[in-house]
Amino acid sequence: MSPAGRTFDWFFRDRSTGAIVIGQFPNAPLLIFAACAALDWIVGPGGRIGEALRLIGAVALAYWAFDELRRGVNPWRRCLGAAVLAGLAWRFAGSLS
Repeated sequence: MSPAGRTFDWFFRDRSTGAIVIGQFPNAPLLIFAACAALDWIVGPGGRIGEALRLIGAVALAYWAFDELRRGVNPWRRCLGAAVLAGLAWRFAGSLS
């Protein structure tokens, strides 16, 4: 196997099953985030309801990202979790100023 093939294999292979894993069916936190984002986009509620939807969605996404960072099945999934957490932190920091 070429060095590029070994790197791909290491980065994307699930350590427990041996399968290549790039994406998986969404789990509960991602489904909650998606539902909140869809409701916010479709309905566009203002005020406290809109704020609550965005907060619940952000918390669910942060939980998912932290879980991927901690327990991701391969380095790709852990990097994905880290990138989402960094994006959320960047967005939160921007909202403070």
